[in-house]
Amino acid sequence: MANKAELRHFFQKEFPQADFIIDSVGEKSATIRKKINHGHLRPGGTVSGPVLMELADAALYVTILSEIGLVAHAVTTNLNINFLRKPSAEKDIIAKCTLIKLGKVLVIGEVSLYSQGLPEPVAHAVGTYSIPAVKSIEKV
Repeated sequence: MANKAELRHFFQKEFPQADFIIDSVGEKSATIRKKINHGHLRPGGTVSGPVLMELADAALYVTILSEIGLVAHAVTTNLNINFLRKPSAEKDIIAKCTLIKLGKVLVIGEVSLYSQGLPEPVAHAVGTYSIPAVKSIEKV
């Protein structure tokens, strides 16, 4: 398992382009946030779909790594997202992830995304990650 400090260090080192804040990690769960700025908006004054998808995927990755350890080669194999309502252009987006299945090869989780401070989710995603075998990691 990896704690919040270890995850922060991992992302700073391995993914310095990662643009999110890890708020918490727990048992098969994590919450991350993204500060929204003008570059994240689409016409109509709303957060763009790709930004929401990016945050959902990142929340899954953070949650998985918090459970299995710092495996850089774990990869997304599927991500489905439903956009539920218009996110606020003036609030952080919060992604709350819970793992549904934590297998040896596949991990499935769900993510609810919120505009900070608002009770109703703006999007809901379900994703699957593939966990590489230890031997294939050693060969890389």
